[in-house]
Amino acid sequence: MKLIHAIMAFVLVIAASVSQAENYIAGQHYKVLASQTTPRDPSKIEVVEAFWYGCGHCNHFEPTVQAWKKFLQADVDFYQIPAQFNRQWKIHAGLFYLTHALKVNHKVHQGIFDSIHKQRKSLFTEGEQKAFLAQYGVSEADFDKYNDSFSVRRQMKMADQMIRTWGISGVPAIIVNGKYLINATSAGGEEKIFDVVNYLVEKERKALKK
Repeated sequence: MKLIHAIMAFVLVIAASVSQAENYIAGQHYKVLASQTTPRDPSKIEVVEAFWYGCGHCNHFEPTVQAWKKFLQADVDFYQIPAQFNRQWKIHAGLFYLTHALKVNHKVHQGIFDSIHKQRKSLFTEGEQKAFLAQYGVSEADFDKYNDSFSVRRQMKMADQMIRTWGISGVPAIIVNGKYLINATSAGGEEKIFDVVNYLVEKERKALKK
């Protein structure tokens, strides 16, 4: 599996260099957002992926995301936010921010995808979530302390506001610098999303240097 990810990462780097020569068109390969937002660190180029743990496309896309991350330059700020289009999505969004509050997100992120899509455990109930996180050393007491805490609810609210402001209606979707939206449909396929993202990152990089 590690070899496959390494190969994917190499392919992404090659694609990135090729994509710079492409002339991607606004309104065709990516959408210019009507309601734009300021990056959380204006000195960097922000790249945000909107996703849902229960989404099959997001699960399939995740290895590509992680491979792309390995080659990020220091001026790129990448992070993920969970979409919350219904009650089930909100439950997984809460789990996402709970793992951040518990400081185990990096250890469990892929495991959550695997639990849902490989082991067929929905992780919709507290019991399922407790059992899952216990495998990573999270006690019931710590789970209860942070689950549905003010911090978790605040982050969920902020993420939902961002999704709504950007007008995202499906996932996975990538937002570059609060200005541009890219998804599989606009890019011409899931495998081409980061070609367009890399192009827009370079576009924003040049603008920052002016």
